[in-house]
Amino acid sequence: MNRRDILLGTGGLLASPFVAPSVRAQGRTEIQFWYGLGGALGERVAEQVTRFNESQSRFRVNANFRGSYVEVMTGAIAAWRAGTPPHIAQVFEVGTATMMAAGPAIRPTHELLGEAGITLDPKRYLAGVRGYYSDTQGRMVSMPHNSSSAVLWINLDAFEKAGLSTTDLPKTWAEIRAAAQKIKATNAAEIPISTAWPTWVMFEQMSSIHDVGLATKANGFEGLDAQMNLGAPIFAKHTNMLLEMQREGTFVYGGRDGDGFASFPAGKAAMSFNSSAGRAQVQREAKFRWASVVLPYHGDLTQSPRNGVIGGASLWTLTARNRTAEEYRGVAEFYRFISEVEQDKWWHHVTGYVPLTLAAYEASKAEGYYNQNPGADAAIIQLSRAEPTPNSQGFRLGGFVEIRNIIQEELERGFQGQQNTETLLANANRRADVVLRNFERANRR
Repeated sequence: MNRRDILLGTGGLLASPFVAPSVRAQGRTEIQFWYGLGGALGERVAEQVTRFNESQSRFRVNANFRGSYVEVMTGAIAAWRAGTPPHIAQVFEVGTATMMAAGPAIRPTHELLGEAGITLDPKRYLAGVRGYYSDTQGRMVSMPHNSSSAVLWINLDAFEKAGLSTTDLPKTWAEIRAAAQKIKATNAAEIPISTAWPTWVMFEQMSSIHDVGLATKANGFEGLDAQMNLGAPIFAKHTNMLLEMQREGTFVYGGRDGDGFASFPAGKAAMSFNSSAGRAQVQREAKFRWASVVLPYHGDLTQSPRNGVIGGASLWTLTARNRTAEEYRGVAEFYRFISEVEQDKWWHHVTGYVPLTLAAYEASKAEGYYNQNPGADAAIIQLSRAEPTPNSQGFRLGGFVEIRNIIQEELERGFQGQQNTETLLANANRRADVVLRNFERANRR
């Protein structure tokens, strides 16, 4: 299966038979779990699985690193077609629509838990987390696992050098821009502002915070016939501001995906936007005082910013013809285990991902964790500060990986002076709509 196949959908999956057998070892029912986190985070996944295996003697989860998120999703679907899928696949958030389009290839989490007699109330999860992985009826379709949100990282030493407050930090984009201009004027840092994940931060997060749809049909939640909404005024306002800041030298584009963040822990950027899961890198590499705070908003558009949207991944349960009720029960028990307060709290502390549940957040707060680690709760506050609306609950857009790249490409042309804001957004909207229509045609049933 090539990349285009996975981006356009899984309609061709459904003709393939299932032949995967039930597997037992040492009296335990074996559960295969494919994941896409490498390095230290991958080690934490392995440790999480070991904790589950040691907590009981009925099931054994086998964790297998299968490469990047895209490789995990592609490989899991290919294995389904071959009749040998894993029980669990870790899929990044932008693959949600693709997985939901897989039809009988997946077992929705709410069905799985219900059949096992396990009750996990969706309202126990952080609002921004449950919203992303729930259907329009509020039922979870996948199990939240490793969730983050974008935050603003600030070099406090650079702020002090520029004569800016290190306690009253910027909350609006007007304040951000003013701070960046002062940093540039005082040479307090080589780069006033940078960003990682330009589309996620500057389009997805901004639309959610301001309660504006990135696309119609509740960002695709309400149907495959969603259309992009990049003509909305907020996108013109925000994009034009970024282009102006690029020209004046207060914003420096650092590349696609996560490339733009390296300048912050290196001490070159005074401010940068990135996932809250970047905390471990900053802690390890930064030789300066720093802070992480919630994302800014446009104060002339709202005084009540909504919740941000998550990054990271969730766990999807795959089906097979010969898969037994006992195997599905093992998957459900693993999901219950990782949702326990102590396990959730442990995961939050050792990875930098947000806790999945409100209870784990409250327990961490009661223990003084956030007093000892200032800013570690910024993403949590951002995800839970308002009940998600249809515009802020997340995205169900087919081919979303491709759409992200399209927006990044058009932004780059804007930063290079090749097109203005109006042309940039029109081109991105037109090209992204083509992706949506291709996905719709491939998955209409």
